[in-house]
Amino acid sequence: MRITASINNPPSIGPTWEDRWEGPDKGLICCWLNGIERSQTDPALAAKARAGELPAMGWKGGLDKPIKAKSKIGAHYYLATWQGLRGEDLDIEQGRDVHMRCSRTGTTVIYTDDTKRLGQSTGEE
Repeated sequence: MRITASINNPPSIGPTWEDRWEGPDKGLICCWLNGIERSQTDPALAAKARAGELPAMGWKGGLDKPIKAKSKIGAHYYLATWQGLRGEDLDIEQGRDVHMRCSRTGTTVIYTDDTKRLGQSTGEE
């Protein structure tokens, strides 16, 4: 299922945990809205994201520094937050990996919603 939302007309979400995390979007809209909010409170972080960097944030998928491995696994939650931080529309296809390369480190991050892959320690980080 493709999860989308417009930056020009962000949806509201309910106040309960179930509203935010157990709906059809599985929390992606909540993460995206948090990214939008964070862009206002941390403009330097938003500028890094707009420049193509994948800065470390609360979800697996960001980079503080270059790593030895050429790639690592990240969460769709990170990607949703990053899209909001950049001021972009939310656009994520559940069940489909997204490959992105950090402009600062050159590391490729593969964003997934596969919890088994996310939980594996690969020694990449």
